[in-house]
This record gives sequence, structure tokens and C-alpha cells, in this order.
Amino acid sequence: MTLLILGGTGEARELAKELVARGEHVVSSLAGRVARPKLPDGEVRVGGFGGPEGLARWLTENDVSAMIDATHPFAERIGANAAKAAQATNTPLLRLARPGWTEQPGDTWHWADDLDHAARLLPGLGERVFLTSGRQGLAAFAGLDDLWFLIRCVDPPEEPLPRRREVLLDRGPYTVEKERGLMERHGVQVLVTKDSGGAMTAAKLTAARGLGLPVVVVRRPRRPETASVTTVQDALIRLGVPSKGSPA
Repeated sequence: MTLLILGGTGEARELAKELVARGEHVVSSLAGRVARPKLPDGEVRVGGFGGPEGLARWLTENDVSAMIDATHPFAERIGANAAKAAQATNTPLLRLARPGWTEQPGDTWHWADDLDHAARLLPGLGERVFLTSGRQGLAAFAGLDDLWFLIRCVDPPEEPLPRRREVLLDRGPYTVEKERGLMERHGVQVLVTKDSGGAMTAAKLTAARGLGLPVVVVRRPRRPETASVTTVQDALIRLGVPSKGSPA
């Protein structure tokens, strides 16, 4: 069977690796927003499909048996397109989504509905901001001229950006020691992040907790209701793919 993985996440790459190792035909689709993405095992396509209609057409033309939405928790557009295309073509759709982060003792979290809301929360929380929400949507913070921002993202962000800023291009995973050192060197007083979940970028939360810093956390957007799992192993079970070494 042909399986389409909408990916770009670590979970998507892990799932592709497991499926390819079991002899499945896997096509991983990447949005193409990162200049040098980590490529998964199996066949890879880069770029959009042309909305839900284009995705539905691709599913039909390539005789896709099932589609797995393993995109980033904040990739809401492709999630909506996947749900519409799956319904239109009667293609089974499985959402693979890592759990969100959970506030721990010693944390001081301020939840925001979106980046605009996060920007409104910042005045009064700290004048030196560590902004780790990615390179998209940074215009929400562009008018906060009284604040200084350390902006970390994988690829260079585009204007408009905060006037007082330093841009750091880096890719996880990160360690608690390095995150704490980075915050101390730059005199960070407040951290802004999306509720991406997972261990790859969670070290900043531990570092902020140790330094007693407030954290503004952007809630995940709503996704269409569909069958969902939180681990690669559960995804394999739901897809009915036998374990390696099991009889066919």
C-alpha cells in the first residue's frame, strides 16, 4: 500500500523510518518552509498540493491507502486541508500529534490564544524577551519598541520585526545548560514559546523554571476531529503494520 505522511516533524521522520524498514511504500510531504530540512527515509516530495482539492486529486492519482498528518501542532492549514481531502476521497486519516507541555511546580506560565495575544501580555512581564515562536508571525511583536528581543529560529525571519532585536539562527535539540547560559548571557527576563510539545525544545522551559522567569505559552490551534495517536508505535498499530520480524 502507499502511505502519505504529511510531515516535517521528528515524529514524522521516525514513522517514515519504521514504515520503510517494514517494506511499506511511503511518501513524505514537506511544506518547503525550511531551507535545509532533515529528510526522512523513503520517497519525499516538497511543496504544497494546491489546497484540499489538489491534495484530494493527489491522493486519488497515487492510489493512497492512508494518510498520516504528522505535521507541527501549529500547522493548522494543512491539517484542515488533509481533513477535507480525506473526506472527499474516503481516504483513512490518522493524526500523529505529540502531547503538549504541562506546567510544572515552580513554573510561572501565562497562556496566550495566539501571537497577537502573547505580544499584548509582554509589557510588565519583562523588558528583555527570548522569542522562540518560529520565524512566522513575528510582526505581532514589531510595535513593542520598549522591549528588546532575542529571536531564535531555524531560517532568517522576514520583516516586519521588532526594532530592538538580535536574531539567532539555530536548530534543536537543545540542552538545559546551554539554554540557561544563553538566557543569562543575554539578560533574558521573559520567554515566549508555542506549546509545541516534545523533548527537542523543552530544555528552555526547564532553564526558565530554574531562573524563575515567566513564560508566555501560545495555545495550540484547534484541529479537525479525526482519529489520533500520540506515539509512533501507536500509529503503526492503528495502521495495521506488523512489527519487524512478525509474520506477514
